[in-house]
Amino acid sequence: MRACVQRVSEAHVSVGNETTGRIEVGLLVLLGVAAEDSEADSLWLAEKIAGLRIFADEAGQMNRSVQDCGGSILVVSQFTLLGDCRKGRRPSFVKAAPPETAELLYGRFVEQMRDLGLPVQTGVFRADMQVSLTNDGPVTILIDTEDR
Repeated sequence: MRACVQRVSEAHVSVGNETTGRIEVGLLVLLGVAAEDSEADSLWLAEKIAGLRIFADEAGQMNRSVQDCGGSILVVSQFTLLGDCRKGRRPSFVKAAPPETAELLYGRFVEQMRDLGLPVQTGVFRADMQVSLTNDGPVTILIDTEDR
């Protein structure tokens, strides 16, 4: 699994003119599922993101997690995170999981984040979505379960 994690002061995702998820302070997680990913990868990633210390403490240092600061999570599926641009000009998505597999692991990831006690909002899997955010910092972290 590959995640682009952005610390936000607000974010929302819409399908058409309907907002499907909205958060205030928290993390926007763009999530791509690879063909070889498993539920163990999903759990590892959920725990990693929940405990990621990228929020400022009283001294202004990044020492607090989204759990510590009472933030929320907005998870948006994004298979294009698995795009391979090493050859040519058109990305290859052969590493991305088939939609049925990806949807199951995406859903499981959302459940695991909620099981960790975090309020979670989502986009709509396989929909054409518009994502708006205010990146706080900016702080953007890339995490790939393949690299653990």
